[in-house]
Amino acid sequence: LGMSRRSFPFASRKSVKEKARLRLREFDVGDKFSRLPLPKASVLLPLMVREGKLHLLLTVRSTQLRRSPGEVCFPGGKSEAIDKDEIDTALREAKEEVGLQPEKVEVICRLVPGIDKMNHLVTPVVGFIEDTFQAIPNPDEVSDVFIMPLEYFIKPLNYKTLPYKTSSGHLSWVHCFRYDDHEHKMSFKIWGLTAHFAVFLALVIFGKRPTFEVDYDLDNLISSSENNFMNLYASLYERKKSNL
Repeated sequence: LGMSRRSFPFASRKSVKEKARLRLREFDVGDKFSRLPLPKASVLLPLMVREGKLHLLLTVRSTQLRRSPGEVCFPGGKSEAIDKDEIDTALREAKEEVGLQPEKVEVICRLVPGIDKMNHLVTPVVGFIEDTFQAIPNPDEVSDVFIMPLEYFIKPLNYKTLPYKTSSGHLSWVHCFRYDDHEHKMSFKIWGLTAHFAVFLALVIFGKRPTFEVDYDLDNLISSSENNFMNLYASLYERKKSNL
């Protein structure tokens, strides 16, 4: 064609976004799990396109916080009475934590929820933000904000599994990634539910087999992710009953 890719930064950015949008919409759970009787929380998975590749924005929790100080997570938090749904919760929390205005987020979908250590039903909300977004971290909640390539969550350079005891006493394993941000000369550890959501997001968008083991049937990602969640929820429910 005699034209460099540089002539098409807008076109390529658009197609990267469009492909991701189409894949994500297939996996949108809407309010399918919203009525489960658990306290609710939401996180925003903010995607952006940088140099033709999808990137994710993550935060580091303030060391002053009582729960999980210094841990990497997505912007998010508990549902409040003013929120009409999980999307509202995620957008409100992102505004409070990193100064992201709700109208600057193109919300795409809600993915299969997870259950955190406190037994909250945590819904991941996926949205596109501009790559020019400048975070203004709220120091009470966030000590740092960083961007990393989404593809790292299927092709990591530094990965291990960590043993993890669930609240029911079961031993299981969780993903643990170490990401070196050379630009800022910092290293971040992403694990637990945050890593779980990031891996699932990467699997959905790229549709590729990761370089590590995952507990999904990759040929039936929608049904296997929902089944995994319902099994987790059922085990929690059984425990609740046995504790009565």
